[in-house]
Amino acid sequence: MLSRVLRSRATKVLLGIGGALTLVALAVTAYYYTQFARMIDAQLERGPFQTTSLIFASPVRVAIGEASSPEAIVSQLKRSGYDERRSNRLGWYRRVNDAVEIYPGPESYFDMEGGVVRFEGGRVSEIISLRDNTRRNRYLLEPELITHLSDDNREKRRLLEFKEIPPVLVNAVISSEDKRFFEHSGFDPLRILKVALIDLKEGRYAQGSSTLTMQLARGLIGAYDKNWKRKATEALITLHLESKLTKEQIFTYYANHIYMGRRGSFSIHGFGEASQSYFGKAVQDLTIPEAATIAGILNRPSYYNPYRAPERVIKKRNLVLQLMRDNGYINEKQYRDAIAQGLRLTDEPMESADAPYFVDYVNRQLQDQFGDIDFTEKSYRVYTSLDLRLQRFAVEAVNEGMKLVDEQVSKQRRWKGQKPPRAQAAMVVIDPETGAIRAMIGGRNYAETQLNRAVALRQPGSIFKPFVYAAAFATAIEDSGQVLTPISVVEDEPTAFEAGAGQDEYSPNNFGMKYSGAVTLREAMRRSLNIPAVKTAEMAGLRNVVRMARAAGIESPLMATPSIALGSYEVTPVEIAGAYTVFPNLGERLKPFSVGLVRDDNGHVIYTHEVKKERAIDPRVAYITLDVMRDVLRRGTGAGVRSRGFYLPAAGKTGSSHDGWFAGFTSKLICIVWVGLDDNTDLKIEGGRSALPIWTIFMKKAHELPDYQRVSDFPEPEGIVRADVCPEAFKMASPAYVPSEDRLNKGLPPCYELESEVFVAGTQPMQAYPSGFRGAPAGSRVSGWDVVSNAVETPPQGREMGQSRQTVAGRRPDAEAAPTGRPEEPQTARQQPKKGLFRRLLDVIK
Repeated sequence: MLSRVLRSRATKVLLGIGGALTLVALAVTAYYYTQFARMIDAQLERGPFQTTSLIFASPVRVAIGEASSPEAIVSQLKRSGYDERRSNRLGWYRRVNDAVEIYPGPESYFDMEGGVVRFEGGRVSEIISLRDNTRRNRYLLEPELITHLSDDNREKRRLLEFKEIPPVLVNAVISSEDKRFFEHSGFDPLRILKVALIDLKEGRYAQGSSTLTMQLARGLIGAYDKNWKRKATEALITLHLESKLTKEQIFTYYANHIYMGRRGSFSIHGFGEASQSYFGKAVQDLTIPEAATIAGILNRPSYYNPYRAPERVIKKRNLVLQLMRDNGYINEKQYRDAIAQGLRLTDEPMESADAPYFVDYVNRQLQDQFGDIDFTEKSYRVYTSLDLRLQRFAVEAVNEGMKLVDEQVSKQRRWKGQKPPRAQAAMVVIDPETGAIRAMIGGRNYAETQLNRAVALRQPGSIFKPFVYAAAFATAIEDSGQVLTPISVVEDEPTAFEAGAGQDEYSPNNFGMKYSGAVTLREAMRRSLNIPAVKTAEMAGLRNVVRMARAAGIESPLMATPSIALGSYEVTPVEIAGAYTVFPNLGERLKPFSVGLVRDDNGHVIYTHEVKKERAIDPRVAYITLDVMRDVLRRGTGAGVRSRGFYLPAAGKTGSSHDGWFAGFTSKLICIVWVGLDDNTDLKIEGGRSALPIWTIFMKKAHELPDYQRVSDFPEPEGIVRADVCPEAFKMASPAYVPSEDRLNKGLPPCYELESEVFVAGTQPMQAYPSGFRGAPAGSRVSGWDVVSNAVETPPQGREMGQSRQTVAGRRPDAEAAPTGRPEEPQTARQQPKKGLFRRLLDVIK
C-alpha cells in the first residue's frame, strides 16, 4: 500500500516536473520564436536586396543610318532588363514587323519618353518619338546593369517576381529540391522518413531532407553548420515563413536569394543572374535543359560549376530532367531531346561584363565624392560612363595582345631554366569630347589579383615626351628668348647633364646605344630619341616642362630635373589619359570621370556630372605637338599601328621605361595601354612590341561601332601656317650632322623633295633652306610662306630657326640661341662620287 502511494506521489512529482519543463520549453521556444520572427519580419519588410546599390553602364545610342536590326535592339533591351510585359517598371518593348516600339518605365534612366525604331535594308531607317510623334536622329537605349553591390561584397543579382519565373524553371527546381513544396507546411514528413531510411542503409549522411522553405530559412540566418542549435533555429524560422508568406512568395524569395556560384570576381545570387551569367539570356527565355541545369547547380554551386566541371553538370542536369519526366512535367520526347543537348553556355568572358576594376574605381570615386552618403544603407542607382561594348573589346585586346608578350618574355635568356614571370597589363579608354571613362582594364585576371594597375604609379617613359616638346613649341608664343620649332636642330650624341647640386651627372642613353648626330625636334620625337629630348627640355626650361604637365592635369609629384624629359617620375595611366585630352581638344583639358548620374532610392537625382573644358595650353602649341605625334604613327616608333591595319586619322606615342606603353588617340577615343611586371623588374620589351599591338587590336574593333566610326582629322587652329622646308638642309647646318645610311646608299641629294611643316604664324622660315645653304636650287623660295594669321603679329622680316625674338626686334641676341649653321657644312653629305642621270633613274626604279 505504501509503495503504491509513493509511486503515485512520484508520478505526480514527475508529471509536475515534466509539465514545468514543458512550460519552460514552450516559453523559451516562444521567446526565441518571437525574436527570430522580428528579425525575419524586418528582413522581409526590407526585401532581400534593399541595401544594394545598383551600378549601371552608359546608355547605348541608336542613330539613323547605322547598321542594325530589330533582333539586335531587342537583344540589347533584354540585357538592360526590358521585356514584353507592360507591368515591368524598368520598361517594356514590342516588336512590330520591321520596327521596335520602346516604352521606358517609371524606374528607367530616362524620363519615360517612348520611341519607335524602324529598319530597312539592315539599317536604322527612322526614329520616331512617341511623346510628340516627331522624327529624331538618334535614340538612347536603357543602360545595362553592371552589378549590384552590397557593403563590400561582390554580388550580382537580377530581381524577379514570381510571375516572371517561367513554369519550366519552377518545375525543375521543385523536382530537384522539394517535390511536394506546394503541398506541405514547411516540413515534408515523407521525405524525412525516406532520407532517414537511405542514410541508415548507406551508414552515413547521404542525402538532405531540407525543403525549399528550410533552405531559405538557412540562407536568411546565414548559418550553415550542422548542429542542433542551427537546426532548431532553422525549424522556428521555417514555421514563421510558412505562416507569414504564401508559397509563391516563399519561392520568389528563394529564387532571388539562393547562391548560384561564382563567375569571374563576382558571386552570383538568384535565378535571374544565373540565367544571364551562365546562358547569356533572360530567365524567361530558358529552355528545358537550361532550366534543369540551373536546378542542378543550386544544390552545390561550387561543385557543379558548369565551366570547370561540364561533364559533372551534364550528369546532374540529366538527373533533374529524369525527375521532371517522372513527375509529369515533361514527356518522353522532351526528355530525350533535352539530354541530347550540350550545355551551350555563354562564351562571353565574365571580366568584360563585370568590369571589376572599373567597379572598384567607381566605388572609390563615390566614397571620395559623397563621403556623407552611405551607399549601403539604401538602394541608390549609379549611372556610370562605361561602354560595355568597348569594355568587352578591351578585354579581348588584352587577352590577345598579352599572348604575344608572354611569348616574348618566355624567350628571354634571363628566364632560362625557370618559370618566367607573368606580365600584367592595364588599359584606360576615355572620350576626348567629354572625359568619360569608356573602358578600364586593371589587370589580366581580377580573381588572381585585385591591384588596379590603371591607377597605379609607374614611370611613363617616352609617352611623357609630348609635354616636353609642347613646352619647347610654346617658346614660339612666349617672350622667352630662343624659339623652338619642329625643324629646330639638336645634337644627338652621348651627353652628361647636370642633375643639380650634390647629385651625380645624369647620363642617359638612347635605345640600342645608337646616336644620330644632328636631328630636328620632329625627328627626335618621331624616333623617340632620349638625348635630344633632354636637351630640348633644357632649352625649353625644365620648370616650363613641369608647368606644361601640370597644366595638362598631371598631379603626381614632378621635379624640374633632366630626367623628367624621359618620364622618370611616376604617374598613373588614368592621369596620362586625362593629360592627353589637351591634344585632340587643341589645348583644352578634360578631367576623366566615371560617374555621370546618381539617383537615390526615391528616384531623385542627387548628382549629375557637368563636362567642363579648361584651357590648359595654347591651341597652336597643342596642334603642332599633335602633328608631330601623327608622324610617330606614320614613320616613327609607332608605325606598327599602320602596319597592323589601323588607318584612321590618329596620333600617339610609344614609351619604354621598365615597362611598355602606348598612348594614342583619334577624334573619338583616347586609349592608354601599359604592360609591365608588378615587381617593377625591367620588362625588356619596348612599348612598340608590347603595348602597341594591344592598342591597335582594341582601336580597330572600337571604331567599327557606330558611335565611334565617324573619325575626323584634327583641324588646324587659327594662327598655324604651313611651309615647305628641307629639314635635311637645316640639319646639315650643324657640325654634328651625319647623313643617314639610306641617303648615302641611294646617293640622294640633300633635299630631293621638300616636306610640309607646321609653325606658329610668324616663326616659319623665310625660305625652304637655311640662309646661305649652297645646295638650294634656284628659285626655291617657298610658296605661301608669308601667309600669316592676323592673330599673330608678323615680324617685319623672317627669322632664322633658333634665332631669338630679341634679334628680330633689334635687341641683343640671346647667348643660348641655337647656331644658324655654316654654309659650307653641307658638303659633308656628298663625300661619295656623283651619280649620273641614268644611275639616278635606275635607283628610283629600284
